[in-house]
Amino acid sequence: MDNEQQSRAVELKIDGETRIFDIDDPDLPKWIDDKSLASDNFPYDKKMEEDEYEDQLEDVQIELVKLQFWLQRTGRRFMALFEGRDAAGKGGTIKNILMYMNPRSARAVALSKPTETERGQWYFQRYVSHFPTAGEFVLFDRSWYNRAVVEPVNGFCTTEQYEKFLEETPRFESLIEQEGIHFCKFWLNIGQEMQIERFHDRRHDPLKIWKLSPIDIVALGKWDDYTEKRDRMLKETHTKHAPWTIVRANDKRRARLNVIRHILHSMDYDGKDHGKVGKLDEKIIGSGPDFLNGKRK
Repeated sequence: MDNEQQSRAVELKIDGETRIFDIDDPDLPKWIDDKSLASDNFPYDKKMEEDEYEDQLEDVQIELVKLQFWLQRTGRRFMALFEGRDAAGKGGTIKNILMYMNPRSARAVALSKPTETERGQWYFQRYVSHFPTAGEFVLFDRSWYNRAVVEPVNGFCTTEQYEKFLEETPRFESLIEQEGIHFCKFWLNIGQEMQIERFHDRRHDPLKIWKLSPIDIVALGKWDDYTEKRDRMLKETHTKHAPWTIVRANDKRRARLNVIRHILHSMDYDGKDHGKVGKLDEKIIGSGPDFLNGKRK
């Protein structure tokens, strides 16, 4: 779809105030720029410095390579899925995780919309076919949780399908645990102004424009609908055997480091250097709906 077809001014309701945002305006409005990092109560007033980030990223990427060697040697399987609003940073996080891992046994899965055949299958079936085999490390860029948020908000599934999904998913994920696959679920959380800023960046960057779809622009006006479905999803599917890990992702650098550290902390692999892995930032990463609501264990 070309740029003209994607053009749209959107009416937004932010903090009880209605505003009109024109994504075609090359200048980011000051009311967005001033609030983007702080949106959704982000705990830092500055982004992480690039030099500090690069140093820490190299340390944890070395540990990921060690983890991969251990998986291959032991035949253990690792799988994680990444969910979040559009522009939350899922793809960039996955890219940084896989950057130095051997692609023969570490891969990302980003499925397109289901085919006619897949629409006639058990809903989870097309995802199961991408699960890891012995020694593999697999990351899903969106997953079966499309049915918990994106599909119901945009009318892509029926109410019955949505309710059935929420009922079945905890049982489905218990089978993953019983099968012995090490499994993580990440929700990358961003504020409304930060999402608008990132959409604006995509719109006016010729190298990123392909990331902006018509449904993304429509999503700008459905913030509250997405929030409602996200909250119910977390409530219904945050379980002991498959907990949600919430990551405050307004600062991509902090988010990526903490996701990687969570993965490394969750696996008892050979040769782990705890000093290089580093500590989790409890302001950035936590477990389940309580953390999203500002509570900590």
